[in-house]
Amino acid sequence: MDAVPPLVVDVDGTLTGPDRAVDPRVFPILRDWAAPVVVATGKAFPFPVALCDFLGIELCVVAENGGVVFVGQTDALTMAGDPEAANAVADAYREMGYDLGWGPLDFANRWRETELAVSRDQPLEPLQELAVEHDLVVVDTGFAYHVKAPDVDKGTGLRIVADELDLSPEAFLAVGDSENDAPTFELAGESVAVVNADDTAKAAADRVTDVAYADGFLEAIGPYVD
Repeated sequence: MDAVPPLVVDVDGTLTGPDRAVDPRVFPILRDWAAPVVVATGKAFPFPVALCDFLGIELCVVAENGGVVFVGQTDALTMAGDPEAANAVADAYREMGYDLGWGPLDFANRWRETELAVSRDQPLEPLQELAVEHDLVVVDTGFAYHVKAPDVDKGTGLRIVADELDLSPEAFLAVGDSENDAPTFELAGESVAVVNADDTAKAAADRVTDVAYADGFLEAIGPYVD
């Protein structure tokens, strides 16, 4: 068995099945991982915090595509991005007659602090035009359109975590499935895209698994577990 590296891992499409439910087989793997584990996601900050909490692992998360980073080992919280511009895009999008697509309670954005998430069943082109007007970009994670600052991503989040832990980003194994994982793939010493990943993630990864979703994650980390 190879030496266990620190791990940075996506959630949706990587630790889940196609139904977006976290596969219970990953629980003991993450709980027993003999190095730091970073949960890196496009979801709002409370979601990865809750996942870590229920797993019983140290809180170490990159949320909102790098907009929020928390490293429990050093108790360091970092906020980045341009939430005012993201809110302006949301207001303008609604004024054009469109909807964010999450219903009246909008749990996708309710606790989001640095960016905007829009359902993929909503029109993309006007959203992109508004993002450009406000110096933002739109990233399609396969689960939502994220309107975010162009200089903030999961890679910038990984750099913050690595600095806090006195590690190099190259020390990490990164596993993911989407274009928002490509920045971590480019920094990590080893990167693996699960086979259901989009073309951007596959192109950025060192290798692609033979199987999809959580099965792919288990394949990716196979050399490091008994």
